[in-house]
Amino acid sequence: MSMSDPIADLIARINNAGAAGHKSLTVPASKMKKAFLEVLMREGFIESIDYVEVRKGISNYVVDLRYHNGTPVICEMRRISRPGRRVYRAVNDIQTFYNGLGIYILSTSQGLMTDHEARKANTGGELLCQVF
Repeated sequence: MSMSDPIADLIARINNAGAAGHKSLTVPASKMKKAFLEVLMREGFIESIDYVEVRKGISNYVVDLRYHNGTPVICEMRRISRPGRRVYRAVNDIQTFYNGLGIYILSTSQGLMTDHEARKANTGGELLCQVF
């Protein structure tokens, strides 16, 4: 069955796994999800990403969540741009989130990146989600 919003599904899985206290979670593999998870790993929100091939043509990512003193590092993760309402921002219109402690993940012409990286690259894009 096809999914209408795979990024929202990934965000829900991460939020639910953190709330339940799970050390890891499994998500269906795609290039967009891999890029999204790599941004989270680069920013220190998750520990690692492992690629697992279930059978020919079907593969998953096993994501190890990061915890600090028993609480998940990801406190809040919320989808901004949805299939029904796309949200785009120019580089000058990207605001800081929690005074720079949180990040926005943007889809730009140069790939997925955080709001800090987008300001450095002087490029805007679609605001996918906010992470704190």
